[in-house]
Amino acid sequence: MLNHPHTRYHRLYVYYLDRRDITMPAHPDLIGAWIEDEQAILFFHSPQDTLIAELCRQEQATIIYQADLDYRDWEAGVDITAFSSRYLQVVPVWEHEQGQDDERTTIILDPSVIFGSGFHATTRLCLETLEELLVESGTAINSVLDLGTGTGLLAIAAAMLGAGQVEALDNNPLAVAVAEKNIHLNGCTDRVQARQFDLLSGLPDMRRDLVVLNLYKGLLEQLFARPDFWQGRYYLVSGFLPGMEADLLAALPQGLEMMDRRGREQWRLWLLANKAS
Repeated sequence: MLNHPHTRYHRLYVYYLDRRDITMPAHPDLIGAWIEDEQAILFFHSPQDTLIAELCRQEQATIIYQADLDYRDWEAGVDITAFSSRYLQVVPVWEHEQGQDDERTTIILDPSVIFGSGFHATTRLCLETLEELLVESGTAINSVLDLGTGTGLLAIAAAMLGAGQVEALDNNPLAVAVAEKNIHLNGCTDRVQARQFDLLSGLPDMRRDLVVLNLYKGLLEQLFARPDFWQGRYYLVSGFLPGMEADLLAALPQGLEMMDRRGREQWRLWLLANKAS
């Protein structure tokens, strides 16, 4: 995340360590750390070879990979800048002082190094569908569950579009910290709560008006196979390519209605209604 004195991201210096239980160094250039499998992946604004070498000595860890890259390359080659949808304007925190769109609700976002900046096709698809469902359809959507929240963008958008209670879950501790920061930046702490949760070890309370899951195919299939997963009213599902649709359709249980099916840049999204709820 951005902390003083940094106001935006330029280059990323990334260190992959072979241990997950690392005591994180207190350093102003530390962006954050992913804890993934048995690795800790540390991100900095500046090169920190000496600091990491000392950390490895203290923690008995080893650097298994390191990288130096432009922030734009981390974001799939795009510049993170403000963009608008029908009802929302998403503004990176470093552009917040440049003015806002009076016709749209503004979401301020620190994207950090977490998925969900709004520039990936699946995130845009989800935003568009949230706007149509929560604003235009006339459907009463009060409670929302966002699985794999990333930056928290979709959870915040749901709250801004009228949902009264939104729970944002992610297994990545850094994603949860970034989401919490963005929730605070947008004054949504009374409506959106973020917490760490591992979907491979269990399920949260699924009894919600809308469940949003922008996840990878393997995890979607595992969730689809669980009868207790299907307790929500509507499911907004994305994160898969056309070649994956047949397998995912075959994994759906009976009692679901395909309300919408759309695509963008080779990615797909479904809106499902649970007729049993």
